[in-house]
Amino acid sequence: MSEQITAANKDKLVSDLKVVIADTEELLRATTGVAGEKVVELRERLGVRLRDAKERLVDLEHAVIDKTKAAARATDDFVHDEPWKAVGVAALVGLALGVLIGRR
Repeated sequence: MSEQITAANKDKLVSDLKVVIADTEELLRATTGVAGEKVVELRERLGVRLRDAKERLVDLEHAVIDKTKAAARATDDFVHDEPWKAVGVAALVGLALGVLIGRR
């Protein structure tokens, strides 16, 4: 269960980072014509940090994809190795959902 929460958190983080990166790129484009030593320095720092954030985002996306594929492989292996247990678990989940829905 905690791995599902972690995966959901990672997905949210990836989504949030994409928004921040898009906003930062827009800010850099909007300040292209602005002169001044501090503005130039800030644009350079933002550019470096933006490149770093993009690299980390790609790494995080690959990590999430790898974990998802590993979980899918483990589930597939379990179903193939223990088909009757998988059927039993699915039946219990279905029964539990049926009881919950039937109460309403």
